[in-house]
This record gives sequence, structure tokens and C-alpha cells, in this order.
Amino acid sequence: MTSQFGPTYVRGIAPYIAGKPISEVAREFGLDETTIVKLASNENPLGMPESAKQAIALAVAELGRYPDSNGFELKAALSERYGVPPEWITLGNGSNDILEMAAHAFVEKGQSIVYSQYSFAVYALATQGLGARAIVVPAVAYGHDLDAMLTAIEDDTRLVFVANPNNPTGTFIDGPALEAFIAKVPRHVAIVLDEAYTEYLSPEYRYDSIDWVRRYPNLLVSRTFSKAFGLAGLRVGFAIAQPELTDLLNRLRQPFNVNSLAQAAAVAALKDAAFLTESASVNAQGYRRLTEAFDKLGLEYVPSYGNFVMVRVGDDDSAGARVNLELLKQGVIVRPVGNYGLPQWLRVTIGLPAENEAFIAALEKTLATV
Repeated sequence: MTSQFGPTYVRGIAPYIAGKPISEVAREFGLDETTIVKLASNENPLGMPESAKQAIALAVAELGRYPDSNGFELKAALSERYGVPPEWITLGNGSNDILEMAAHAFVEKGQSIVYSQYSFAVYALATQGLGARAIVVPAVAYGHDLDAMLTAIEDDTRLVFVANPNNPTGTFIDGPALEAFIAKVPRHVAIVLDEAYTEYLSPEYRYDSIDWVRRYPNLLVSRTFSKAFGLAGLRVGFAIAQPELTDLLNRLRQPFNVNSLAQAAAVAALKDAAFLTESASVNAQGYRRLTEAFDKLGLEYVPSYGNFVMVRVGDDDSAGARVNLELLKQGVIVRPVGNYGLPQWLRVTIGLPAENEAFIAALEKTLATV
């Protein structure tokens, strides 16, 4: 039966499918929740920093009141950290909120948005959700082809999404190449640079995208507290852009879109340099262990600059789903990426040492029997 409600372009959206929660896997396969390892959603395996927990405990007393809609303290902390005026900052209910707001703020129905094949699923969802036209540029080595993306921009293009590092493939664009691309994009086209995983970059790969914002008025940098900062459950992200863009975002932003606990925790986490350093160190060690195991098993993987690795587990189009099911039966949750057009692959979040070892053991057992 065809629904009589909603426009066709909304009814055609395939809803976003998140990684399976531990409780669901426990119920489905009759497992003890305490034995299950979740490496599916690119969460920080260290969890929430103690500094954020303490900030939340203090903020609980005010939960009977609405949060600060303008996020004064969090914007002040971000302003100090990144050296931009508070008016250049927009807060979001996770960076996903920022991406959706940007699409609705900068693009009219029927206009086009450019993004890469194998890039974050929300770009496609945001495009389709407002009735815009997607221009999907074929990837090169599972990453962005910037020259082709530049060529793909049409007269009605109003937005370009770029993820760096990219999710789900983990690929990275070096700073000079990325800035050269930004400089060539027409000024009437907004660029959203999605840097959800930037805190995991080692120092030699770092570049100053906030300085680019000062020089390119059509650039918006989007970041999140869900990954390296360990606040995925609180949903808090932010954008930095010049006022012409942030003004539009704030016209669409829902009142009180970042709750009081999230704001308090984010201020504390932003100042917790030791936690960020530990997060990056645990991630680097885990990446080495996983990739060593993949090399030993003769599995192809995409070199990653985030907190996950995408690995090919077979040659046929059912390989990813098949291996994923066997891993679930053993209490290991990873992420199939067939919805990205990569049915032979799985995306594995880097966990704590014991979690990584549990995944490797389960993968070895699965590949030996499936």
C-alpha cells in the first residue's frame, strides 16, 4: 500500500541503521551481556572521561530547568580553544545535527549537493530529506577524488560535503591538497568539512582547518564530542564558520538542542588533555594490533586514520553479512557496510586490548569454518 502522506523523496529514504546495541545481541543470541564486545559504532573504548562524569554530577541539580539555549559556557570554552569568536560557533545534538542543519540552511529543494562515494551515510540522507539532488562522485582508493568533485560542481550546486578522515573507509586527505580544493570551490558553494575523527590524527598529519575558516567564508568545519572525547551517549557536536553561515544555522537550530548534561560534560572533556592523549595512544596501539592480525590472515584492509579499520572478509557479495552473523553468535559486534555498496567488507572499531583480542580470535575461528 502506498502512503498518502509525505513527499515521494521522503518516502524513498532508507532509514539510518545504527550498530546493534549489546542488549539486542544478548537477547537475539542468548548471550551474557557482560561477555559481549561491541566494536561497531566508533565509540571511545575508554568511555567517558572522569572529568566529564564529575561535571555531570554537579549539573544534575539544575535539570529541572531548561538548558542554556545559547550554550554560553561551552561556546566560551570552544572560543578559547580554537581562537574564534563565539559568534562563529554553532552547537549541535551531535555533529549529525550540524550536517542536517547545513543541508537545510544552504540548499533549496531541487538544487544539488556534491559528496563522495563511500562517504558518511548522513550526507545522502540529508540530501534526500530536503528534496535536493545528489551528485555522488566515484571514489579513488575508497577515498575522495577532489579533482573529480571539483569538476562535478554544477550551476545549481550549493553544498559540498567532505569527510576527513572519511567514515566508513578511514581514508585521509593531506592538508595542502584539501586546502587547494577549498580554494577552488566557487564562493557561492558552501563546504562542510566533517572532521569527526580529527583528534585521532598523529601530529605529522595535522593541519589548521580553523585558520582556513578565517580565510574562506564559505567553509564550515564540523566536529563532535562523540569519538575521541568519549561523549557519544550525550550527543554534542559543534560547527565553526564565519557569521554569514552560522547565522543561517542558528535560524534553523532547534531551541535547547544540546542538553545541560551534555554541555557541562563537553566543557570538561574539552579541557581534559590527558584523556585525549590516552585515547589517541590506545587507538594507535589497537590499530597496529588489528592490522598485524589482518596481515597474518591475508586480509585486505584500507589504511585508516580514524578509530576503526575497514577489512575485506571475502570475495562474494554475501561475505560481509555472513561473517558478521558468525561474529555476532560469538558475542562480537562489528559493522557491515553493505549499505555503502561494500558487501564484502566489515568496519571494525578499535577497542581496548582485550576487546581487540576477542575480535581477532572470533574472526580467526569464523574464517576457518565459514
